[in-house]
Amino acid sequence: MTAKSDIEEGTAFAPKFDADGLVTCVATDVATGDVLMVAHMNKDALAKTIATGEAWFYSRSRRALWKKGESSGHVLRVTEMRVDCDQDAVWIRVEPQGPGACHTGRRSCFYRAVPLGRAGAATLEFRDAEKTFDPKATYGKN
Repeated sequence: MTAKSDIEEGTAFAPKFDADGLVTCVATDVATGDVLMVAHMNKDALAKTIATGEAWFYSRSRRALWKKGESSGHVLRVTEMRVDCDQDAVWIRVEPQGPGACHTGRRSCFYRAVPLGRAGAATLEFRDAEKTFDPKATYGKN
């Protein structure tokens, strides 16, 4: 087998981190299949997620490792982790341990839609955008 076929067809877990040492991670609700958030993991976040069964990420803006829910208490318990064919993206199926995954107070970070089939500048449309918790009360700011 070639290295490419080992990565695509083998059983060795060999995540392909980008130039910044990160891999993209998509988190979906195990019960509904809804996409809750997309974030990034470095080697430490990936290792902690595997070891603890709770989602850890790397914040590019803060340049720091963070456990989802460390401020809010809205932990994401991982029930399954998968890697895509060339191992440059991770998918985690999670059981949310709180009313929302988004720092804006919503269940999901994906609460706006881009209308299709229209020419010109797009205007976002809110979908499933009700707030499920108060981010000011949860985080003390925002």
